[in-house]
Amino acid sequence: MKLAASILSIVSILCVGMPAGARAENTTDYLINPGDTLIVIVWHEADLSMQVLVRPDGKFSFPLAGDVQASGLSIDAVRQELKKRIDTYIPDAVVTVMAKETTGNIAYVVGKVLRPGPILMAQEVNVMQALSFAGGTAQFAKLQDILVLRRSGDTQTAIRFNYDDILDGAQGLIFHFLQAFWYRFLVDAKLYEHRYRQQHPDA
Repeated sequence: MKLAASILSIVSILCVGMPAGARAENTTDYLINPGDTLIVIVWHEADLSMQVLVRPDGKFSFPLAGDVQASGLSIDAVRQELKKRIDTYIPDAVVTVMAKETTGNIAYVVGKVLRPGPILMAQEVNVMQALSFAGGTAQFAKLQDILVLRRSGDTQTAIRFNYDDILDGAQGLIFHFLQAFWYRFLVDAKLYEHRYRQQHPDA
């Protein structure tokens, strides 16, 4: 493997909430990440209208609802879960959930790029844009084999694509959007591939 990229989100997050083909996952709904700030409003219940921070464990605490799982879920999925729990105490509660800050939707671009490090995905970001945010590839980066890694819990997923094919229009990967939990770009990843094969001899 010669060029690889791996992204964390976030996000997401990219995250956020990464496709294979034209898109492997639906990007229409933002997927919440740890570190995101949400605004929760329960109409006519001032004590239940507040900002909440999604903790590193992917949850947030809310009165009457306890700890609520948020990471990896859409805003509407969290709203429905909150409403279900609050309805036990306040029947027919009108609950609104909004994302205030998506600072948890972060991607990391590492390896042979000019500016390796994290990028905040405040909107949909595709692979080409992420590499651009990192200043582009370095002079001697190998561009024929890019690897995008995603970790979700104990599972890691890898997707390969060829940068040169993208420029030639042979792949739809330029339209791929990074989502939550797509988390690292490894550039010129021969060492990574060697270690991966040692750990996964049957892959």
